[in-house]
Amino acid sequence: MKSVALHNLGCKVNSYELDVIEQDLKEAGYEIRPFDQPADIYIINTCTVTNIADRKSRQMIHRAKKENPGALVVAVGCYVETNEDKVKMDECIDIAIGNNKKNQVVSILKKYLEDNGNSSDQNDTDVVSNKNKNVSMEMDPSIKVGSKEKTEYEEMKLEHAPEHTRAYIKIQDGCNQFCSYCLIPFARGRIRSRQQKDVVSEILGLAALGVKEVVITGIHISSYGLDREGSELLDLLKKIHAIKGIERIRLSSLEPRIITPEMAKAMASMPKLCPHFHLSLQSGCENTLKRMNRHYTAQEYYDGVKLLREVYDRPAITTDVIVGFPGETEEEFEECRAFCEKVNFYEMHVFKYSIRKGTVAEKMPDQLTDRQKSERSDVLLDMTAAQSRKYRESFIGEKVKVLWEDVQDIGGKLYITGHTERYVRLAMEIGDKDKEKELSGTFAEGICTGFLTDDIMLMA
Repeated sequence: MKSVALHNLGCKVNSYELDVIEQDLKEAGYEIRPFDQPADIYIINTCTVTNIADRKSRQMIHRAKKENPGALVVAVGCYVETNEDKVKMDECIDIAIGNNKKNQVVSILKKYLEDNGNSSDQNDTDVVSNKNKNVSMEMDPSIKVGSKEKTEYEEMKLEHAPEHTRAYIKIQDGCNQFCSYCLIPFARGRIRSRQQKDVVSEILGLAALGVKEVVITGIHISSYGLDREGSELLDLLKKIHAIKGIERIRLSSLEPRIITPEMAKAMASMPKLCPHFHLSLQSGCENTLKRMNRHYTAQEYYDGVKLLREVYDRPAITTDVIVGFPGETEEEFEECRAFCEKVNFYEMHVFKYSIRKGTVAEKMPDQLTDRQKSERSDVLLDMTAAQSRKYRESFIGEKVKVLWEDVQDIGGKLYITGHTERYVRLAMEIGDKDKEKELSGTFAEGICTGFLTDDIMLMA
């Protein structure tokens, strides 16, 4: 049977999808190998959220072919969708699989190998790679913007506990927001929601395998159910909360408009739901938000944050901020900076605006220089470092509960590390790496005594 090496780029949705792809390949008999080792087939699950993501996707594709010229190289996902012409001309790619076809990877490989005079149980890599360099394109045409064909949800199911402690659970795909800077609606298509029964069934199975924490993810989970009769996110969370064995539920990125008084109170009534919320901001300036085609005001965002802080004790509020958006003046950046200071986030992920070909923002006037973007990024990075440290400091001397994950060597000593429900990372010294298997995936309570590193606290 052939060997396969896999590499993931991008978001939690991509991570979930590659977990299932790996599971399907194992069940089909393929041998899974590390990406830096020789293999018959290389699968790269790509990302296109920024120019850097595009470049990393190309680099991993080209690296796989350069180091293993006879291997079959398969490019999968978002980069394939938004760069179809480039993909067709890329001599390093043998098969390109778009979104909404990831659950067919095994069957696509089987057909390709048979059509090229090979089979999945042979190990002759010299006849695997596509000699004529015609890339085999496997795409779902309904993904394309403007398609009149309805895109169906691509059902995938994780049936084996992932290697990482927490399991990502995909409940939704696609996005209808069309922010002026973003290609994701073009890469993922319109919103479509997974059936609640399928989500619950998947988590029940994982709970039976010992998984204790799940991360509910999707491209735009705030839209869950809107392609049917209305929002179903809260109803789904209640059903997940009732599953025995699951002790923590996290949510991936939420739109601020979804945080209403009723929603905040309902979430706070579910003790398994972690008080850790990633509310996508992008800018704290009203005019910039309008140019971005974000569908809320800075005040509406702040109102959502206040609601969460009313019903939770020190909820961890994290966000994304884009600096250097076209037309962003010094005054507008200062408005954004002041807003971020007022909100006082646990963590900000700061991105320098990246031009994406085909978006509205690409053609906007007054594009900023790289130097201007870097200067503004540095300001917010300094701010978030200080805010994050202050937030962590608030837990010193308090009892905390940690889900242990893995062992790390820090300063020549071995520590088991993990996260609290608020996603504060803690560590505890251990004498033997063999304890990792014993402790990983288990909970422990102790006192947070201080900082081990800038972003890791110490538990005693």
